[in-house]
Amino acid sequence: MDKKPYYISTAIAYTSAKPHIGNTYEIVLADAIARYKRLTGYDVYFQTGTDEHGQKIQEKAEAAGITPQQHVDNVAAEVKRIWDLMNTTYDKFVRTTDPMHEKKVQKIFKKLYDQGDIYKGSYKGKYCKPCESFWTESQLKDGCCPDCGRPVVDAEEEAYFFRMSKYADRLMKHIEEHPEFIQPESRKNEMVNNFLKPGLQDLCVSRTSFSWGIPVDFDPGHVVYVWLDALTNYITFCGYDPDGNHDEHYKRFWPADVHLIGKDIIRFHTIYWPIFLMALGEPLPKQVFGHPWLLVGEGKMSKSLGNVIYADDLVRLFGVDAVRYYVLHEMPFANDGVISYELICERINSELANVLGNLVNRTIAMTKKYFGGVVPAPADAEPVDDELKAVALGLPAAVEKRMADLHVADAIDEVFTLLRRSNKYIDETMPWALAKDEAKKGRLGTVLYNLLESIRFAATMLRPYLPDTADKIFAQLGTEDKGVESLASFGGMTAGAPVGEASILFERIDIPKKLAEIEEEKKAQQQAEKPAVTFLPDIPFDDFCKVDMTVCKVLACENVKKSEKLLKFQLDDGSGTPRQILSGIAKYYKAEELVGKTVVAVTNLPPRKMMGQESNGMLLSAEKDGKLNLIMLDDAIEAGSKLC
Repeated sequence: MDKKPYYISTAIAYTSAKPHIGNTYEIVLADAIARYKRLTGYDVYFQTGTDEHGQKIQEKAEAAGITPQQHVDNVAAEVKRIWDLMNTTYDKFVRTTDPMHEKKVQKIFKKLYDQGDIYKGSYKGKYCKPCESFWTESQLKDGCCPDCGRPVVDAEEEAYFFRMSKYADRLMKHIEEHPEFIQPESRKNEMVNNFLKPGLQDLCVSRTSFSWGIPVDFDPGHVVYVWLDALTNYITFCGYDPDGNHDEHYKRFWPADVHLIGKDIIRFHTIYWPIFLMALGEPLPKQVFGHPWLLVGEGKMSKSLGNVIYADDLVRLFGVDAVRYYVLHEMPFANDGVISYELICERINSELANVLGNLVNRTIAMTKKYFGGVVPAPADAEPVDDELKAVALGLPAAVEKRMADLHVADAIDEVFTLLRRSNKYIDETMPWALAKDEAKKGRLGTVLYNLLESIRFAATMLRPYLPDTADKIFAQLGTEDKGVESLASFGGMTAGAPVGEASILFERIDIPKKLAEIEEEKKAQQQAEKPAVTFLPDIPFDDFCKVDMTVCKVLACENVKKSEKLLKFQLDDGSGTPRQILSGIAKYYKAEELVGKTVVAVTNLPPRKMMGQESNGMLLSAEKDGKLNLIMLDDAIEAGSKLC
């Protein structure tokens, strides 16, 4: 019987830097889904890879003194190493610098141009380099990128544009008719209300201000916008041919069953990507799932904040399956999850060591002790056995129900429900007490058989999430994994067969000791990585003399309404007329604390509009390692004094 095809993809990792555990969560989640689908009889195609073009890549390479290709080669190798370290079973690892992909993207661009969906114009507006995104002034938040919160730069250049509005109504209709298309529900509401209903603007799809991208082959000087390049990876590497001669792989697996992506790029995948596909005349993916973020404390991981956690460090500290368990189980379906070393230790002790590891270890140990390491034959059944068997027999359906809508953490909980029930069964039956009475040997054999069989059920259903652990459990049971089909009836363990050797699956952690070791290691690493102070290139002394740095007294200071970052200052600059300056330091200082302070401002900058208000200058601050300090002087220095 032909297996049903199932195509799952991750977003391709941007090759700006080594991926942290928040980035790595996505590939582990996708792997768990892919493994589960294989377990339940699907022919799975699982694609991942790297996104390797764009202005940010070019600038990083230039800063490092290497070519962009060398930079992406280095980072792509690191991404692949970590994906492999996490025991992920992708079928194809793609790279957008692949010549095949580049040729197909050029053909796609030309096809869309020839049919009138792409036209040439000029762009003037705001551009976010980290997100590779264009914005209008009205779309900015506090004058910054609404996606990542970083500053934007003015951009003006000749460009090609895609007619997004042409397909907006069709996309809205598709979303309405396919409620499962964007998941979770909150992501769908965000896209519809914030982007589709207000009306789509035409999208800039080429750049001329940098060269690291796929050239528009019919117009030298233009390179394809990185998102048009990146999004098409889902079809180009699957066998799509812009000329219409798609290969059999594409015909079998497209449309994708699910694009698994981070919630921060949901707009690109649920608005731009489906519209590109509509223009190409191709089916849309069945579902785009925007998973939440994995946070450290209350914020995203940031190298500047020093809170980045990497997967390979966690694996070294705790092992692959412990890390897989944590990121899969501790991430809510729709809300952000939290990660910390302490929480990982607690989950390993409470769930993996206590509930799972202890159950397997003592069951195998009792089988060795009471039956010479041979699986006993079940004999004397009692009513208490029925509840355990019912939980075991219901496990495949319970997991399927959770996995059907990608509630992976809940699916793992179903397996642990059986494990907890098995531990309770030990307490109820007290095999150590049965062993004291020879007349109850048959009942003891039944109890241990039921425990061994329940562990077999759990190990089978744990395989998508903790594959190495499942292998170890089967080795201790002394039997092979016969697949989910073998869970149709309770009785798969062979009486008389030897079990394997008992071993500890997960060591309990001395949490205070472990945390102290990690802290010491972090300090040593930070000291070793502490960057040297860098300086900008030399400038002529006359240029420096043009900067007017004036001592000012803070007359008044208040938060700017509807802004989380800006403070509005009224300053005495010695001129007799208060000077208004806006500064994005609200998260570092309370407004009322700054009144009366003596500060330094650059006072010969042109006025700038921020949140609709005029700022006439810039306050001087010092920044290092993510910490910012406003420069304050002795109050004895008079307003209007000049720094020289």
